[in-house]
Amino acid sequence: MISKLKTHHRRFLLPAALHHRRRLLPFCTTSAPAAHPPLPDELRFRNPQSANDHICNLCNRRLHREALHAFQSLQLRRPTFRLYPSTYAHLVLACSGLGDLAHGRWVHRHLVDSGVPLDVILCNHMLNMYGKCGALEYARELFEGMPARNLVSWTSMISGYSQNKREREAMGLYIEMLDSGVFPDEFTLGSVVRACSALVDDELGQQLHCHVIKSEKGADRIVQNALVSMYSKLGRIAEASVVFTKIRNKDLISWGSMIAGHAQQGLELEALDLFKEMLSIGAHHPNEFLFGSVFSACGALRQLGCGEELHGLCLKFGWAGDSCAGCSLTDMYAKCGKLDSARKAFYQIDSPDSIAWNSIISAFAYEGDPNEAMFFFSEMRDSGAKPDDLTVRCLLCAFKTPLSFVQGQVVHSYIVKIGFCTNLEVCNTLLAMYTKCSDISLVFDLFKEMNSKDFISWNTILTACLQHNQLEEVFRLLKPLNEYGCKLDQITLNILLSACSELAYLEMGYQIHSYALKVGLEADLMITNGLIDTYAKCGSLEDAGKLFMFVGNKYDVVLWSSLIVGYAQSGYGKEALDLFNDMKRLGIRPNHVTFVGVLSACSHVGLIDEGRHYFEKMESDYGVLPTREHYSCMVDLFARAGQLREAEAFINKMPFQPDVVVWKTLLASCRAQGNLEIGQRAAEGILRLDPFNSAAHVLLCNIYASAGRWHEFAELRKSMKTNGITKVPGKSWIKVNGHVRVFTVEDKSHPETEDMYRMLRELWWDMTEAGYKALTTWEMA
Repeated sequence: MISKLKTHHRRFLLPAALHHRRRLLPFCTTSAPAAHPPLPDELRFRNPQSANDHICNLCNRRLHREALHAFQSLQLRRPTFRLYPSTYAHLVLACSGLGDLAHGRWVHRHLVDSGVPLDVILCNHMLNMYGKCGALEYARELFEGMPARNLVSWTSMISGYSQNKREREAMGLYIEMLDSGVFPDEFTLGSVVRACSALVDDELGQQLHCHVIKSEKGADRIVQNALVSMYSKLGRIAEASVVFTKIRNKDLISWGSMIAGHAQQGLELEALDLFKEMLSIGAHHPNEFLFGSVFSACGALRQLGCGEELHGLCLKFGWAGDSCAGCSLTDMYAKCGKLDSARKAFYQIDSPDSIAWNSIISAFAYEGDPNEAMFFFSEMRDSGAKPDDLTVRCLLCAFKTPLSFVQGQVVHSYIVKIGFCTNLEVCNTLLAMYTKCSDISLVFDLFKEMNSKDFISWNTILTACLQHNQLEEVFRLLKPLNEYGCKLDQITLNILLSACSELAYLEMGYQIHSYALKVGLEADLMITNGLIDTYAKCGSLEDAGKLFMFVGNKYDVVLWSSLIVGYAQSGYGKEALDLFNDMKRLGIRPNHVTFVGVLSACSHVGLIDEGRHYFEKMESDYGVLPTREHYSCMVDLFARAGQLREAEAFINKMPFQPDVVVWKTLLASCRAQGNLEIGQRAAEGILRLDPFNSAAHVLLCNIYASAGRWHEFAELRKSMKTNGITKVPGKSWIKVNGHVRVFTVEDKSHPETEDMYRMLRELWWDMTEAGYKALTTWEMA
């Protein structure tokens, strides 16, 4: 599959590769970068002093690119002019500001060739430049060769490692600095605390805090701000608050670190309160990062009103066009369901970066609007912004139905074209998209073509088998999963338990339970709920009840709902309602699944008045809005009690269009009670929604046969034959010699088919002699 897509786009890959090679050439040579157009006559250099002054003046005005152009022009026109050490320092700072390693290497080489002595100040500037350009090997080589080092030298190296995500090396260098007898200042401590923050090492963070307290510079605001940020990232908000309160003159970074920390740790209300406190003091005006944090907090809380007020404040301070604030604002409106406002907020951003584009694409993708998501993806590419792996992963989430599969394939083609098909996270998201939108065979094809797989890949393919009703494949994949070396996690076990529930495979449920005990997952609430559900659906209510009694924390609504639904579906209506009453006494608020169990229980024991009472109290007393599933339970409640007209009237009063399940529930009861009139209307309701629904045709045929309406029976059978509608064959699973075998109606694929059918004929004759009589030959099919 991928090879076919890749061939189509192969011609687009070569120019990009050649361009990439051309970009690398300056890094592989010590010669000057490509020459720029000649400078105007008025900028010609008359003497060394004017040349040095001109370059330094450009650097002081932050015209870094122009300063480098002037330096290059000087070498072409006046190669004999010598530059002062201060000029070299300015040029190195220009390269740092631009992050231009090619020019930085060239300036370094020119400095060495010029004979200007490399003092510690010049070396420190170059260490800082290499660190900001990410060239830490060059920095380390220069650092090791320095005849003398000072505190700035050590700090530049530590900061360079910290900024380039090499925190362990930064910590090692800090220890080496202490061993050499050099004591840190506030900048050194700030850099090393930030490095520790990125490591997310709780114990190391506490040790470093103790070291900071002992240091003379530990009370400096720079260090305190770094400590607040570190504790926030470690999830230790209490410690961050203690440090924050001790900062005497809090600046914008102090407030920003504290507010962002609360927002990132799920304490959104506290983050908004801190922001309000900062505004009430009036000492600082919020910047774009602060607005980004508070917009994120409003989005997480779904507080649209608060978000709109903050939007007005953001406009007042002039940050609405900033990418950071605008991105969070877009995300906030999207999470609050205001996609039009999200679109407007995005278009207010002056220069959207890839993060902003990803935000607006994900907003429409997660709302299931693939057309808008694709539109913004096209706009992003037209604008010159380069999509990254997160962009395509967000975009793939927009395709959730078979109708959007063609668009998903287009994105798949793009992924192959730009080489993201080797990115495991992208491949996993692509596999999930195929699971939702395509046939199971295509999902398996894609899974086989993946070069590498992790536990997410395996869980996705298992989920695909479950969703496509390929339950036997779930257990077949267990062997290659174990051979691949992936450890079964709680997600995997829950998928297996779902398959066990559908197959009523109790023995496998026991094995999964034993495995969970062995690996220490028995306390996981999701596994416990899955086991209770499996035991209940397999008819082993005793095991389900025992497991429920052993659970320590019984305040989980899913736990109670699983057992209530299990009792109800097994016909133990009274026990299910008793559980519901116990649950209410504990103060546990029921959810929509709980009420499915309660209404099913009322249906099984014929408690019509109680069922109607619970249905009416769902929304008013518990805030649970009735869904189609609840209406289907009520229809079943009336129909089982023989009140078919009440059931039909209830369907007609539904606040939304009845679906196939509701009509099928009524039709099945009409078939059981032989009510042809209502049965016909129920079948018509199904066929309006699904004209080729085989179950509706079969049930209606059975109603005609039971009523002796053979003419209608024959006409309906003829219509089914003309339209190619056949009864969906039944499927059975049986475990033989440790393997699950699958059989369908009239299946003759098994090598022992003749022996099986001979045994079935013998059973049939024994049943007939015992007095069994089939109603119709159609029902026997």
